[in-house]
Amino acid sequence: MIRAFSLTCTLLLLVAVAHAGESTLVVSGLSQPVEILRDRWGVAHIYAQNEHDLFFAQGFNAARDRLFQLELWRRQATGTLAEIQGPRAIKGDIGARLLKYRGDLSREMNHYHPRGSTIIPAFVEGINAYIDQVEERPEILPLPFRILGLKPGKWTPEVVVSRHNGLFRNATQEVTYAQLVRVLGSERAQELLNLHPGQPSLTPDAAIDLTLIHDDLLERYAAARAPVRFRPEDVEQQYRATAVSTSGRSQVADPCDARLFAEECDQGLSDSCEGSNNWVVSGDRTFSRSALMANDPHRSLQLPSLRYWVHLVGPGWNVIGGAEPALPGVAVGHNERGAWGFTIFPIDQEDLYVYESNPANPSQYQYRGIWVPMCVLRETIAVKGQSPVEVELKFTRHGPVIGQHTQHHRAYALRAAWLEEGAAPYLASLRIDQAANLDEFREACRFFLTPSENMVWADVDNHIGWQAVGLAPVRKQWNGLVPVPGDGRFEWDGFVPSFELPHEFDPKRGWLATANQDNLPKGYPFAVSFQWTDPFRFARIEEVLGTGRRFTLTEMKQLQQDELCIPARALMPLLRQLKLNNHRTRLALERLNNWDLVLDKDSVPAAIYVAWERAVKKSVWELSVPQEARAVFPTRLLSTEKLLQWLVTPDGRFGADPIAGRDALAARALDQAILELERRLGPDMSQWRYGQQQFKHIWLHHPLSAAVKPELRARLDLGPLPRGGYGHTLNSTSDRDNQETGASFRIIADTGGWDRSLGTNTPGQCDNPDSPHYRDLFEPWANGGYFPVFYSRSKVESVTEERSVLQPRAD
Repeated sequence: MIRAFSLTCTLLLLVAVAHAGESTLVVSGLSQPVEILRDRWGVAHIYAQNEHDLFFAQGFNAARDRLFQLELWRRQATGTLAEIQGPRAIKGDIGARLLKYRGDLSREMNHYHPRGSTIIPAFVEGINAYIDQVEERPEILPLPFRILGLKPGKWTPEVVVSRHNGLFRNATQEVTYAQLVRVLGSERAQELLNLHPGQPSLTPDAAIDLTLIHDDLLERYAAARAPVRFRPEDVEQQYRATAVSTSGRSQVADPCDARLFAEECDQGLSDSCEGSNNWVVSGDRTFSRSALMANDPHRSLQLPSLRYWVHLVGPGWNVIGGAEPALPGVAVGHNERGAWGFTIFPIDQEDLYVYESNPANPSQYQYRGIWVPMCVLRETIAVKGQSPVEVELKFTRHGPVIGQHTQHHRAYALRAAWLEEGAAPYLASLRIDQAANLDEFREACRFFLTPSENMVWADVDNHIGWQAVGLAPVRKQWNGLVPVPGDGRFEWDGFVPSFELPHEFDPKRGWLATANQDNLPKGYPFAVSFQWTDPFRFARIEEVLGTGRRFTLTEMKQLQQDELCIPARALMPLLRQLKLNNHRTRLALERLNNWDLVLDKDSVPAAIYVAWERAVKKSVWELSVPQEARAVFPTRLLSTEKLLQWLVTPDGRFGADPIAGRDALAARALDQAILELERRLGPDMSQWRYGQQQFKHIWLHHPLSAAVKPELRARLDLGPLPRGGYGHTLNSTSDRDNQETGASFRIIADTGGWDRSLGTNTPGQCDNPDSPHYRDLFEPWANGGYFPVFYSRSKVESVTEERSVLQPRAD
């Protein structure tokens, strides 16, 4: 049966083919038919006959699956959230416009691929083609749009190359460190922080007035990059919640709260930070004799997920893996010849510059002894419920002016490597998607400028490699840890040459791994970073892969899901030597003495240990951080690596007898942990399982969750489900009760047989709550399950649940 629709120049005809699961869409903009096979896990396998149509279809299908997510991305990138959220979003819109890339668009796109200026527009055309379909058939508009009374807007290539969603650093740390130095002095501040290698100084230049360095400097910066959350007043009346209820769920964040943004998103500071794991194992260390690549990038857990599985097949392309829905290509995955993955390599790519501004003209700043005019742009921001707002965007030679104290004649600008040409996050993966060997992979890595990453590679010729990538500023006069004057004395001296960033290829040990740890070679000449994640996840990878034995694909799954707690090995001996008087505490210690150190969701000792570790950390923080510094150095900033150092070799902070004082603190912390568990989980110790809603769990909240009626919230939100692990286990589940970060996406690629590869994604491939692929991967993921990542056409056909053909319009 054929049902014709009068569509605009994009979609002219919809044909329902004879049996369910097949459809034909006639679309303007294609030159040849494209076939899209969706497998039972929601993964789209796209088969095109030319490159333009391949990326057109990728954009079309991404919009079909993630239209609401794409709309939020577009509004964040273009600074137009105030149109739907009103005045509270103005700061974020200003920030987005300040942080926009404003260089030559053609050169920008061609950085990511020699044909980037055709690939990216083709992808955009595909997104817009689906939006045209929705305009003609409003009944297919996903539920979130109806809740907001919103229609999707059209895309442009500028949205694709936006920098708003990257993992960048370290402006927020510079502000925090400056405040800490102001309160404690540089030496005491340095003692609290876990900065390495060496002993980097935190002493600011004499021209910096630390009393003026406050969080308000980052309000626009933070608001532009914060997650989008809606309130009841944003939604249509029939869907609107009468009150915002947060009972039994995580508090919904105000997207303009700069302090919250800093707490949750600073890479390398918090135990709950986003991290990642990857490793490659040579065929000399596998039973199959073929190399394996495993990667689980850790990001904020979102609904829908950040990552999106896709398979692109066309002339010169046959690549499958995880992309971000708003970007063409595949960021992490494999092609016919090799597999690759990444973890953050935390290059310091930001500096905060402080200028003296002209008292007679705040749009001038002093540089090398003269007053220099700022570049001033004037833009209009549309605001829901009120008249448009006219804003001034100011820029210096170093970058956007993100804050200004006119009464103190100071201006503050951000210099960011990610505002350089070619620095849009992940887009350079387009080059890696076509790499055929280790040399081509490494050459493609030269173009991968942000975020800074540890890229790993494994190929069918049994080569493995690690290459750090990213723009690394060369600072010859300072270390980038605190703000510096913008008077011309502190300038970047170019960037570290790409191939001089750390790397290693085909090591004799037969494996390579990274987990955001300090992996700079000894004596490395460039100061690229002093902020690294604690080494415990890497230590666990190293002790497993370093055994010298051979491994199976199943063991790679087990390692990704591993929840053995390395810090407990150092801390448990402190507990075992304690003399305890409280009966309940002794019972708890008996359970800990028989514990296998695994933070399993069903484990009672795991619950006791985590509650105790938290209590110990809080107690040591109170001993170490003066009252006046606690507002700028909250507990989250105390690294576990530093905590272990202080506990294993106690000093005078624990009292006149440091060992006795340390032991007394550990005993009190165990008492506190028992009381806390009784409060949360009840008096029966046998029921203190770690993975409970009252303790460790996962509960995903939709951006609309707090704004809608309870019955709608139940359709949108997912969970709670029990979880194990925490921030320092390989199955990294953050250090908060409700897991906020971790591996939504995982891949294990087998170079000896691509159809043996495995993957995960949570909660599903689609963002429409009415789709069967909105939540279908959530419970399997929470239970450690994987799905097969089929690559060959025959295997894909065997699990196809839906077949679509995009037909070009006949002129």
